[in-house]
Amino acid sequence: MSTAARVNVVVVGSGIAGLTAALHAAEAGHRATLVTKDALGGGCTPLAQGGVAGVYGPDDSTEQHAADTLTAGGGLSDPTAVDALVHDGSARIAELISRGVAFDRAADGTLLLGREAAHTHARIVHAGGDATGAAISRALVAQVRASAVDVIEHALLVDLLAPGDIVRGIRMLRDEEIVELAADAVILATGGAGQLYAHTTNPLGATGDGIAAAIRAGAAVADLEFVQFHPTVLAAGDAFLISEAVRGEGATLVDDERRRFVFDTHPDGELAPRDVVARAVARQAAAQGSPVRLDATMISAARLAERFPTIDRVTRERGFDWAREPIPITPAAHYLMGGVATDLHGRTSVAGLFAAGEVACTGVHGANRLASNSLLEAAVFGARAAASASASHPPLRSHFSPVSPAQSGKNRDLDVGVFSRAALQQLMWAHVGLQRTPDGLAGALNVLRAWRATSSAPSTRTEYEDANLLLVAEATASAALARTASVGAHHVSAEHEPALIGA
Repeated sequence: MSTAARVNVVVVGSGIAGLTAALHAAEAGHRATLVTKDALGGGCTPLAQGGVAGVYGPDDSTEQHAADTLTAGGGLSDPTAVDALVHDGSARIAELISRGVAFDRAADGTLLLGREAAHTHARIVHAGGDATGAAISRALVAQVRASAVDVIEHALLVDLLAPGDIVRGIRMLRDEEIVELAADAVILATGGAGQLYAHTTNPLGATGDGIAAAIRAGAAVADLEFVQFHPTVLAAGDAFLISEAVRGEGATLVDDERRRFVFDTHPDGELAPRDVVARAVARQAAAQGSPVRLDATMISAARLAERFPTIDRVTRERGFDWAREPIPITPAAHYLMGGVATDLHGRTSVAGLFAAGEVACTGVHGANRLASNSLLEAAVFGARAAASASASHPPLRSHFSPVSPAQSGKNRDLDVGVFSRAALQQLMWAHVGLQRTPDGLAGALNVLRAWRATSSAPSTRTEYEDANLLLVAEATASAALARTASVGAHHVSAEHEPALIGA
């Protein structure tokens, strides 16, 4: 490659999307710099338990994987994006294996396949039983450390440098100082915004930094109203995810009389789409006045320890023998289907800006993410974004457009109170969470706008994060208020069911 063709690419974020993008850019001969908020390899990726969906067995097909994805998306997924996902999937999984990810295998060497909700086939590979994300993160971090990628750790994205509406770099907070970093192209891979909610599986750093920076730069965002709540988080101690793969192995959800209550709501019971199961769990918990339980007692203790070693260890550390007794669970915010709008190549509506992973809205997930498609999407579109950024494609031109602020209306006031992150999280959980009403959304939007109007300019990491959360919260509530019909993870009704407010 000639010197003239060498592009300076800055990737922000070190989950699977960011690590993949940085490696692809460097391996193509470009200068790649990876900027990460905390230590390299942090974020949501190492916490992912379930696995990576793909097509492996003779009875499965990319067409069936695509069909399952479209069904889960409630009719709002982009078929062309889904087609790209399933057809690139095999190459990206093979790449992960070549980079050192040791997916679990049977004695004959074939990949072990699991099944999760809304999949018609067992097509999910996993590593370390329930430690897939950690295995992927370790392997890719090792690759980055050994590559030509420059790494900047403990640097918070503050804003995009966009003179003349073209992104030319980033502004970051590092060692309590604002530092600018020039780039020919910036790839956002900063993850989601789980810290919008009082109950979340996301780490503390998931504060929507990339989405907020993109909004400030004028980039289009889409589908922010679609927030997926995972139905099974251990209801004892800090939030700890109990993978959907446990239900795929045969575990059930039971009420206080050991009845499988989800069948009252959906014929697929525990393997119904996540939004259906999450609302059923919250509703039943409120009706009986105590958490519902995940019953894995039909699975042997040996199998639970072998297949789910992390979950087995944590549940036992918290005083539960889940091989002998059902464990209490509750829903929690888990994954954001929306984000910065991109095309099939990671391009956003702003020149020089690209996005991949949970920060992006590729159109794959629609109104509801199919289980174990997120790691696959991050790998597929991380690679695509790197190729696109390296080639300096023009910005996205599509049906996506910046979200128009919804009108909050009158006589829908909630108590504004004093802003704090905890107050924001409770507000979002109660009114922009599992179940929504027009009045609740409008009231929440009034409060969020009042808080933003009185906020001062940030100067510390916490203050920058709070400002980002406020901006993304307002955009999310506005998008939810604008979508008047329930679909997928966006469930709106005339009146709040008390069951879902404090679940």
